[in-house]
Formats: sequence, structure tokens, C-alpha cells
Amino acid sequence: MFSLWGGSPRWDGPFTTNGDTWSRRGGSGQVIPEVPDDQCCPCALWLRRGVNLTEASGLRFQYSDRLWRILVCPSCRTPLSREEGAGARCHGCGTAYGHADTGALDLRLKTAKKYELEHELGSPLLSESGVDFRPLPVNSAPEVDYSSVAVPPHMTKELLSYFPRAKGPHSMMLDLGCGRTRHRGVCEHAGFEYVGLDYDSPAAPILGDGHSLPFKDASFGFVLSVAVLEHIRFPSVMTREVLRVLQAGGVYIGTVSFLEPFHGQSFYHHTHLGVYNTLRDAGFAVERIGPNPKWPVLTAQAMMSLFPKMPFVLCRALVAPLQWLHVLWWKLGSVVDDRASRNARLTRTAGAFFFVAAKTDSR
Repeated sequence: MFSLWGGSPRWDGPFTTNGDTWSRRGGSGQVIPEVPDDQCCPCALWLRRGVNLTEASGLRFQYSDRLWRILVCPSCRTPLSREEGAGARCHGCGTAYGHADTGALDLRLKTAKKYELEHELGSPLLSESGVDFRPLPVNSAPEVDYSSVAVPPHMTKELLSYFPRAKGPHSMMLDLGCGRTRHRGVCEHAGFEYVGLDYDSPAAPILGDGHSLPFKDASFGFVLSVAVLEHIRFPSVMTREVLRVLQAGGVYIGTVSFLEPFHGQSFYHHTHLGVYNTLRDAGFAVERIGPNPKWPVLTAQAMMSLFPKMPFVLCRALVAPLQWLHVLWWKLGSVVDDRASRNARLTRTAGAFFFVAAKTDSR
């Protein structure tokens, strides 16, 4: 999904869009539809034959004037100027940014870039009152009603209840690591102009690196990153970038792997303390961190590693007896030790964690 210059990006394919299955062959980044030629639309045939869509037909993603006003060079952060038919150009360092074969604006780093970090050592991680790491409860005062909206299956009602509503008609949000842009609907329902960025997904409107976001400071009221942090080579850099592009009062919501198996060139699978430390160290006010109770380690390992591509229902059935014994054992343990609580069990055995954080100042 993201990599630093010189690293290998994650690839999420194959995926399905509009009924067609797409995949990548080799390391060229060429996108190939896995359907017969006589069933392909002209655009799909051009992609299959390695033709650049921008050159062949002028087809590309549509970018609003508001989006163009916040785009900057990922190398030097100079505002980009639009070059009709050719992408964008930075007049600070002279770098030109074109379109990928998919038509997406390609704002990935062209050269290596150094990033300096500063950490405060010796300070306590948690406050004296501690932090509540229980599973996310449903927000008692949700800003957005999703009861009549179709939502992606991995989006729980608990997580959605923390989604903010756009503060105005021109508010923008960033789906960081957008993949197939499956979150567009729920984000636009909240009133935001949707901006999707990924390192190499063919469905992404903008290609970019999470370590060096091509946006001005304080551009977004909301940033979403689902299953992204574990694929970031330097998570402390990306979280600082998210803080930079968020407006004061903006919300950062996401998920991150814990006990999922290695997948898609994942680097760091975070414990609850790891998530908290990464967010706090970047400057966020952490509001919620909790395990996903619907994605325990047994299910995650079965689906993603032990029995890959096995139907979900069958995977769940295979691990159900062990999951039941596991829960029973912890319940018996809670009789003699009050530390063996449900919350403790879920925190230790979660496949992934949810988090909700906010930018409280104008940094």
C-alpha cells in the first residue's frame, strides 16, 4: 500500500470492480483485467495491452479545483501547478508529476527524501488515570446516521458511530490507503469531498506515499486509514504526516493489525500500547483504542494464513470449537482471578485494533 522510496509497495489484488476481476502481472505495475477480450470494454482492453489510458483517450480521474489548491510536491512541499494534459509540476524543485497507466495522478516520491524525528525520552506513556482499552462502545451521540446506508462489511456500527460530519459544504476528507475506494460512500454520506490516496491501487484517484503526503498543512477535517499502519515502514513518520494535513479539531480514525499473520509486506503489527504510543508520540489526543471483538486471532489466522481462500463461513466453523473452549477457559479463570476479564482476553487475542484520535491544536 505504501513504501518509502526504493521499497517494494504492497499490492492488494486481485480485486473486483463492476463485475470484472483485475490483477497485476510482474513488477511493472501493469493492470490486467482477467476477463475474455470479447467481454472487455475498450478501456479494459487498452489496459490489458499495456496502453496508457491518458494517452489513448484522455480518460483520467476528475479532480476538483479545491483539491488542486491543496496539492503540494511530496519532496519539497511547494504548491503544485496544474499542467493541462500532462499532470502537475513543482516550480520549487522542478519535479514533474504525470499520470499512471490507470489515469491516476502519480504523486509518489521521485527521489529519496530524509525525514528527521524527535522523541521525548523518560516521560510516562500512560496518565495516572490510565487508558480505557475496552472494545469500542457505540457512540452515544453520533454525528452521522448510517442506519439507511449500505456500508462495507468490515465497517462496524461501533466504528462508524465515531465518524465526524463535515463542518461545511467544502470540507474534505482523506482515505489514506484507499485501495478500491470502498469507503467513498460512507464518507460522502457524512458530507465530505472524498480524496482517496494509495501507493499503487489501480482504483486510487491519487497515487502517493504515506510517509510524504502531497497535501498542504491543515487540508482535511477527517482522515481514515483502514488496515494501513501495519504496512508502513516508518509508522511514526506517517502518523506525523496525518497530523500535519489534519485541521485543528480534525479526527483520525482507523484500524491496525495485531495478531493477524504477516500479509502484504506488513512491517509492524501493533499492540494496544503500540497504537497508543504511535499516536501520542505524533501529537494526537487519543480518544479510543479497542480490540475488534468480531475479529479474534483464531479467525484472523484461519482466514489469512491457515486456510487461505477458504469460504469465511467454513473457516469460522473450523475454529469455532477452539474459540468456544478459549472463551470458556477464560470465564473459569475469572472466577478465581478478576484480572481474567473479557476485556483482558480480547486485548490479548485481537486480530486487530480500532482507534479514534483527534488533532487538538493548530500544529
